[in-house]
Amino acid sequence: MRKSLTTLCYLERDGRYLMMHRVKKRNDINQDKWIGVGGHAEDYESPEDCLLREVWEETGLTLTGYRFRGLVTFALKGVETQYMCLYTADAWTGELCAECPEGELEWVEKERVDGLPLWTGDKVFFRLLAENAPFFSLKISYDGDVLTDCVLDGRALDWKRFLESREP
Repeated sequence: MRKSLTTLCYLERDGRYLMMHRVKKRNDINQDKWIGVGGHAEDYESPEDCLLREVWEETGLTLTGYRFRGLVTFALKGVETQYMCLYTADAWTGELCAECPEGELEWVEKERVDGLPLWTGDKVFFRLLAENAPFFSLKISYDGDVLTDCVLDGRALDWKRFLESREP
């Protein structure tokens, strides 16, 4: 099974995240889901090289302030494992592009994010971001769209209880 390095970034402004509604690509594993901006690293790119390139390609913005928040191992049965470097950003230059080839960009209030069609594992890392958790390693395993296993910093996480009982 192949493995790849990807980046995912949530730009933050005025209590909102810049999110992408994935509705434009055919055969997209993220079809109809809401995610951040980012993508696969190219040959010889560091995670930061990938982050800066992908954000610029998808938004037209050049990041000037960002933070590496965690490493997310995205294990989807039958699909290559992705090691996703998760970032947040709070400073950039440029103007948000009107058209994105990957999906529709929208500033979404952080309180509304949980109600969007998301991968269930994304809800776990959104909670960690909301709690300003220190750098974390999160493994999220799926069978199709169903989250089957969640491991936080090397320890099994009862993700259902975590999402139901904890408030940021």
